Amino acid sequence: MTLRLLDSSSNDLRRFLDGLAHRRGESGGAVDRDVVAIIDAVRRRGDRALVDLTRQFDGVALSAARLRVSAVELAAAHDAMPHLERRALELAALRITEFHRHTLEQSFDYRDRYGMRLGQLVRPLERVGIYVPGGMGAYPSSVLMNAIPAHVAGVREIVMVSPASKEGDRPAVLAAAAIAGVDEVYRIGGAQSIAALAYGTATIRPVDKIVGPGNAWVQAAKRMVYGVVDIDKMAGPSEVLVIADARAHPAWVAADLIAQAEHGSGDESAVLITPSRPLAIAVIEAIDRALADLPRADAVAKVLAKRGAAILVKDLAEAFALANRIAPEHLELDIVNPNRWLKHVKAAGAVFVGPMSPAPLGDYLAGPNHVLPTGGSARFASPLGAYDFLKRTSIIEASRAALKALGPEVARLARMEGFEGHARAMEARLTPSAVAAVKRRTPLVKRKSVAAKQK
Repeated sequence: MTLRLLDSSSNDLRRFLDGLAHRRGESGGAVDRDVVAIIDAVRRRGDRALVDLTRQFDGVALSAARLRVSAVELAAAHDAMPHLERRALELAALRITEFHRHTLEQSFDYRDRYGMRLGQLVRPLERVGIYVPGGMGAYPSSVLMNAIPAHVAGVREIVMVSPASKEGDRPAVLAAAAIAGVDEVYRIGGAQSIAALAYGTATIRPVDKIVGPGNAWVQAAKRMVYGVVDIDKMAGPSEVLVIADARAHPAWVAADLIAQAEHGSGDESAVLITPSRPLAIAVIEAIDRALADLPRADAVAKVLAKRGAAILVKDLAEAFALANRIAPEHLELDIVNPNRWLKHVKAAGAVFVGPMSPAPLGDYLAGPNHVLPTGGSARFASPLGAYDFLKRTSIIEASRAALKALGPEVARLARMEGFEGHARAMEARLTPSAVAAVKRRTPLVKRKSVAAKQK
């Protein structure tokens, strides 16, 4: 049996949930020590460090001149892509673009009852970096999901880094970069690429923000450079939680659990919560049958044995309470009348409503982003969106009437906190002479003429 069967009241479930929560901790230890050294090397030695570390970690010999993928190479990869594959990427790009236009924020301003003008300027970041993993395969979908929201937000320069491969460039990744409007692409990955994006080298200019998933070293590097640049979130292994009732199709549920377990880190989680014991047993049996001819079956089976479970609950109310406690990246509702239960979802990265909405639909081209909060962070974090590439600046413009009404209260609050200078800066504008000068638009202190100064 690949998937364990747990009762919601058992100690085994508590231990299983503790195991899921354990993944939420920072990497620490040897990973952090490695990353500190890598960041320091890139800051001190720039391109030379990138070349040396790419040879050391990726087994690829590059020169500084070959770190960047040329515009000609990007265009060639796009043109060489088989028509049907390119069409699929272009369809995904269109759908992602359409959705993320709805996530844009707008500048605003208004006058309050005192006549004060208040508002907010919303502006795109100038230059952002996106990280696209290498690892077991090519991930053009990650290019689209990270770059297109930045493009929709109006980011002027989008820079992509992705690990070099012994087999050469990944054509699908380069083609996706061309489709998504990426401006610069570099053949570097790992913590060294994060350091280069944050601090810059002779070849790579620094960015304002870094987004995208990656391994433990990449995530540790993002955490360490935060403050020098902004980051999106700490991305962890993929997760899916399926809430299903007795009417769910066992083979479909099994397929969806397997889909997220095959991502490749070895620490993914795949959980079924159901009030139906017969369904739970049928799903477990369906998983075992599906693994018989699945590529990477051994790796998927290990993931399911480590972080997979079918959890029996007394009813759907308990199922949703438990799901909110776990706060999964992907939450599937394979139940009768799922929209009735949608209001009970309090913490999930993305919700897939009904049996015809499997998580892989969201992974590729539904439109919403597949860069989602993991490790329980859906309790406080959101999917990547165009809003992540915008910055906000407050606008405050006071009138004489507003200062007259609010100024004394400002001074009072300042003195409560022990800031006499703040209070006096406010009160200086409340004197009769100050009010009269502002009204006449004349200086409070008349300057002596140049001729008078020379006498």
